[in-house]
Amino acid sequence: MAGLDGPRFGAAPGAARQLVVVLHGLGADGEDLIGLAPDWAAALPEAAFVAPHAPQPCDMAPYGRQWFSLQDRSPDVMAGGVRRAAAALGPLIDAELARFGLPAEALALAGFSQGAMMALFLGLRRQPAPAAILAYSGALLGAEALATEALGRPPVLLVHGEADDVVPVAASRAAERALRAAGIPVEALYRPGLTHGIDGPGLAAGARTLARAFAAPAGA
Repeated sequence: MAGLDGPRFGAAPGAARQLVVVLHGLGADGEDLIGLAPDWAAALPEAAFVAPHAPQPCDMAPYGRQWFSLQDRSPDVMAGGVRRAAAALGPLIDAELARFGLPAEALALAGFSQGAMMALFLGLRRQPAPAAILAYSGALLGAEALATEALGRPPVLLVHGEADDVVPVAASRAAERALRAAGIPVEALYRPGLTHGIDGPGLAAGARTLARAFAAPAGA
């Protein structure tokens, strides 16, 4: 990862009061999710949005990017992959906050599918914690280490389609249980009939979560 690179939307450096980093899923790139920014910007008109492209070419398709390989989906291998990717992405988010002149608390993370795995893993291990984490159709990797590794308890929104045939809804239900057990505030929205995607109610729930998270000045 040489640096954050991907589509952007919203406030420019010097004008932004919040930064929302949006992390795409396996086999996609930043263009796949930056389209969410205009809807969320209605709730956060002073926010900057960036949807970085993941660092690796997807090894399961002839196109798109990945944060880490999913060729081997055993828990230990996936946890190692997300840990390495998060260790590289964290400093780049810090650099992006510095570029906008924002404190660490002015950050929110959002992700879809593999990007949701990234947002949850990294966001729960940042200090200071982000203002909010939005995780769509994802999973909580490294849940067994939360008790010792979580550095904050930011509010988390989980959204998942009950008909998801790519990442089963059971993954978010398990994440909800683990987060509650760790004392992390979590709101979960399970969408009947929705497959692997984001629908209008899920998008609106994200906007509400972001608006609540930044209702008070950063650091207050």
